Amino acid sequence: MTSPRTQSDTRKPRKAAVDDDTLFELRWRRAEADLMEPLTRLYGEVTDIAALRDRLRALLWDKWEDRPTDLRALDLSRDLTPGWFLSQDMVGYVFYIDRFAGTLKDVPAKIPYLRDLGVTYAHFMPCLEPRPGDSDGGYAVRDYRAINPALGTMAQFETATRALREAGISPCIDMVLNHTAKEHEWARKAREGDPFYRGFYRIFETDTLPRQYEETLVEVFPNQAPGNFTYYPDMDRWVWTTFNEFQWDLNWENPEVFLAILDVILDLANKGAEVMRLDAVAFMWKRIGTVCQNLPEVHDILQAIVQATRVAAPAMIHKAEAIVGPTDLVPYLGSGRHAGRESNLAYHNNLMVQFWSSLAARDTRLMQHVLATHFPAGVKNATWATYIRCHDDIGWAITEDDTDAVGGMTGPGHRRFLADFYNGSFPGSFARGADFQVNEETGDRRTNGTFASLAGLETALESGAPHQIDLAVNRILMGHALIASFGGMPLIYMGDELGLLNDHGYEDDPFLVGDGRWMQRPPMDWALAQAAETAHEPAGRILAGTRHIMARRKATPQLAGSVPTHVLHLSNRALFAVRRPADDRTLTAIFNFSETPQPLPFEELGLHPHGAYEDCLSQEIVPVAEPGTALPAYGRLWLRPTTP
Repeated sequence: MTSPRTQSDTRKPRKAAVDDDTLFELRWRRAEADLMEPLTRLYGEVTDIAALRDRLRALLWDKWEDRPTDLRALDLSRDLTPGWFLSQDMVGYVFYIDRFAGTLKDVPAKIPYLRDLGVTYAHFMPCLEPRPGDSDGGYAVRDYRAINPALGTMAQFETATRALREAGISPCIDMVLNHTAKEHEWARKAREGDPFYRGFYRIFETDTLPRQYEETLVEVFPNQAPGNFTYYPDMDRWVWTTFNEFQWDLNWENPEVFLAILDVILDLANKGAEVMRLDAVAFMWKRIGTVCQNLPEVHDILQAIVQATRVAAPAMIHKAEAIVGPTDLVPYLGSGRHAGRESNLAYHNNLMVQFWSSLAARDTRLMQHVLATHFPAGVKNATWATYIRCHDDIGWAITEDDTDAVGGMTGPGHRRFLADFYNGSFPGSFARGADFQVNEETGDRRTNGTFASLAGLETALESGAPHQIDLAVNRILMGHALIASFGGMPLIYMGDELGLLNDHGYEDDPFLVGDGRWMQRPPMDWALAQAAETAHEPAGRILAGTRHIMARRKATPQLAGSVPTHVLHLSNRALFAVRRPADDRTLTAIFNFSETPQPLPFEELGLHPHGAYEDCLSQEIVPVAEPGTALPAYGRLWLRPTTP
């Protein structure tokens, strides 16, 4: 058969079927309805919605014209594989640039370490220019369009993100949506009396409305920043400041705020950010008589941001930072009219809380109930970011309704038990953490500490007892195996793959000493990382184990984010299990939350007594029904039939 194109073919090369103008128009048509419907609900009564549409389209076109060529190519690739972030290949790593590498120019040199760990997603903790002094860990941003000078420049940011992208690693950065630093240009102009920028914030002439709002608001930082409003004598005005006096809440009822923030997001996308972590989203909309969290308008804002980005920078996805209760968390991945249209990722903070709860109690009943009752098996065009620890404290989000449903405990009692267990004061506790933001009225306390210290490694190393060290190492590896198989993208916080312990050095820094969360933000120990490559000490075992878990995840298609997760109800309180039914075979992941070996309940797990099952972690055959088959202390199995 003759080739359709031979050497003698004199036809002219085919012209590109779609030019840039047409491509933009196609993407605008794809997103317009899902973009304008929420904006009409938000702003239809306060502005000319047709004029807003025209301004928005012009903004998106300008950003598209500025889009670098290599990122336009990535846009096309992501158009063809829109579920790229759902792949089992995705493994996240989260780090502070200075504590991990030094500066942005040093980040590319660390790419081999990240690749050896299996990382395909790298989250730079806050790197935009913060206010001087206390900046809430970088979340009080003075300039969204500049990099923190201590970390480098925007040009160096572009170089670093390009190097990561070429290595197959998607860069993620933080975009704070609820507030700016009071030193931000917008806030400075508002403080000077500019009426346009005063409209960017929630500023009150008297404290009458603030007092009415306070009747139903809760305090985020009751110890260091009580209340939600701050009086500024130079303005003779009250400003809404949910988090700290130096963080001014934006007024999202003003469409100019939406346009200004979107402008920034798209500029950062054009600098190489592929994932935007949208910070403090739950607080964006305010309504008197409510707690001003998780209001319906928040989901309209997020859908509009996501859909606008699909037009001008479709390679970018968004992750919602909403550390809220179970019933409020799922909607951030899109539900009801927002299904498939809102955030692509959201933190599964309830999985984290229930991991630590079950570990302390050696009882997974609450974990089974919460994760099976409040969370769907899967969501449309979105998935979870699963993690065991992060840079933040642990808030014990356990409700009375859930403890009542399980029985044998109360909400306040269980929260008190967990706070005591993880600060190390509960008799027999293996943990070494610290209380954070103690609420004297309710008695609730949050908890600080690194993964390793909370899991008992610090205490075990001090004791020198090999058995206790083994238990701590296996608690850590069980946690990594859980987040790698539960459903979603696992996030490893810097140093957890080495078992880094609590760092009390922050107490000597006058800008950090007031924030105990720096305990779980230790600098990367590169000497330990190098030694761990060959050592059989705890760090070496944890590093090798974590690498192995993530490599086996990538080899197991049943763990893709598109595969549903079904929580199994087991009678053995020490065990937790999920079923992942993929197209060819079903994977059953089982975890032992106790230091005592537990028999495998193959019937409850839905395993055939005469079936042949492979553990995808060890790649060994497991005789599930054979007498004596048990899951060891803090053991983990990813069981899959050997044949489809």
